[in-house]
Amino acid sequence: MRNEIIEKSKEFFKAELDKKKIIPGENYIPASGKVMDEDDMAYLIDASLDMWLTAGRYHKQFEKEFASYMEQKFCLLVNSGSSANLVAFAALTSPALGDRQLKPGDEVITVAAGFPTTVNPIIQHGCVPVFIDVELGTYEADISLLEKALSDKTKAVMMAHTLGNMFDVQAVKEFCDKHNLWLVEDCCDASGAKFNGQMAGTFGDIATVSFYPAHHMTMGEGGAVLTNNPRLKKIAESMRDWGRDCWCPPGKDDTCGKRFDKQLGDLPHGYDHKYIYSHVGYNLKVTDMQAALGLSQLKKLSKFIKKRNDNFNYLKSQILELDNVLILPEATKGCEPSWFGFNISVREDSKVTKQELVEFLEENKIATRQLFAGNLLKQPLYRGSNYRVVGELTNTDFIMNNTFWVGIWPGLDTEHLDYIAAKLKEKLL
Repeated sequence: MRNEIIEKSKEFFKAELDKKKIIPGENYIPASGKVMDEDDMAYLIDASLDMWLTAGRYHKQFEKEFASYMEQKFCLLVNSGSSANLVAFAALTSPALGDRQLKPGDEVITVAAGFPTTVNPIIQHGCVPVFIDVELGTYEADISLLEKALSDKTKAVMMAHTLGNMFDVQAVKEFCDKHNLWLVEDCCDASGAKFNGQMAGTFGDIATVSFYPAHHMTMGEGGAVLTNNPRLKKIAESMRDWGRDCWCPPGKDDTCGKRFDKQLGDLPHGYDHKYIYSHVGYNLKVTDMQAALGLSQLKKLSKFIKKRNDNFNYLKSQILELDNVLILPEATKGCEPSWFGFNISVREDSKVTKQELVEFLEENKIATRQLFAGNLLKQPLYRGSNYRVVGELTNTDFIMNNTFWVGIWPGLDTEHLDYIAAKLKEKLL
């Protein structure tokens, strides 16, 4: 009966859900989106038929296979990329780290041209973000500013790779090693990117990924924390799972064989280890249905990345003649990107402003997106927060005023990219 239901669900997908076609000029061309097929439906239905509603067999299998794909020892599934950032940073505040524990007042170097939930965990834990500028074209951190940002309070660097490109993570890693700093790599927009042949996320002490529908693969909602460090894995797992000291998976008891033979804190000897808590934690797990969908999507991730990169290269080739009025995106030297979007900056001497160009594209059914928050320090959320700025953030302000991006996700083909290119030329030439 299970097989019959699964086969029927695949038929349903092909008959009812696999019909939508984006016609340039008639339909809105989204900046991002998910690419699904009948196999995704089958995995989702199979998991739901188990009626095991929390983390289960698919969860365990996905963590193993995604860790392998990302060339890491450990993967911990969480309910979003933002939660992954929270868990990754929170892990560094654990007393179990001794002298390297991050404490309120410690400084963490980051960039202002980014997404709020890369920075929010720093603020939430009472640490001080130190903002540096980025470079135009790559839109990645200006690493020449790292030494200037350093102080005797600096304990970590936490930055995101932007839109599938990578910051010079080798240089940042060397800086962190030199000064005994933690490195948190936010790879939410850069799954599968490489730097000098090494996978994104493997340079840092701990890394994060998002599985939101806009990203390289999806679980609907979901994210992951990745690390090669067993101690950080154990701490992060505790933070994800209510802060408990026990490491038994859901539905399992007494993995350690000493469930009633411990004495921790001021609790009596023998207090049930399943109810001993060693960290201020959360419940940030995913359902097994999400993990099942992720496992199906993971099988297609390499294909998705190739399509994104092909789309990026094709669109750029079609608008090279606009280089005199636009700053076109480029990869950081040494990076093999896993492109998430196509960044466009309108040069200040252009006859058309960013706002005019964005409105024109939107009127012609081409979706546009800001480069996230523009300048985070201009946003209302950090008013009154404790932070430090290195330099003038000149390029960050330029991005806020002049930069946006359009889609190159795998659901788009050359007909869509030709239309986008034609509309850009129509407005700018």
